[in-house]
Amino acid sequence: MASLRHNGSGAPPKTPEDLRLDGYLDAARACILDVGWRRTTLTEVARRAGVSRMTIYRAWPDMSRLLGDLMTREWGSVVAASATGDEGGDLADRVVRTVHALRDNELFTRIVELDPELLLPYLLSRRGRSQEAILVLFAAAIRKGQEAGVLRDGDPVVMARTLVLALHGAVLSSQTMLDDHVSEDDLDAELRELVRRFLAR
Repeated sequence: MASLRHNGSGAPPKTPEDLRLDGYLDAARACILDVGWRRTTLTEVARRAGVSRMTIYRAWPDMSRLLGDLMTREWGSVVAASATGDEGGDLADRVVRTVHALRDNELFTRIVELDPELLLPYLLSRRGRSQEAILVLFAAAIRKGQEAGVLRDGDPVVMARTLVLALHGAVLSSQTMLDDHVSEDDLDAELRELVRRFLAR
């Protein structure tokens, strides 16, 4: 199984094995952007990565597992970049920034356009590793705000899960609410207010 160490701030440096697997994931990402998930095969990933098919099979026995690792890396990087770094900033701003970054991510957009059914298990039946990572980040931020006395009391884990449930629609369905009367900026402004009121003391 592929290693999925994140190399963000404070993370250990990537090993040669991590870098090698990243190269394979980069090849898979390029395939999906070009032709979509259904037409991407491990053989094509191997060709793009410049390695044998068996090399890819040794890391991932099937495309589903490869996709799981790719999505974990992709969404984890997006969320880490947008939800952290501005520790003094307003948490609602960071949440909306995260939603916007996920919504605009080219891999996410491509999957929604061509293969939206890939996302259904993570919405209807189970949490994925990316969602778990987001929950950990949000719960830690909520706990920190509570300790500083700027956010209301409550179980940070429950609050983080409730927040992520509310954000699913903002990430996946915002385009259904856009027209000449309502813009994406309008929805983001209201989402920011919703999050602030949800968290306010």
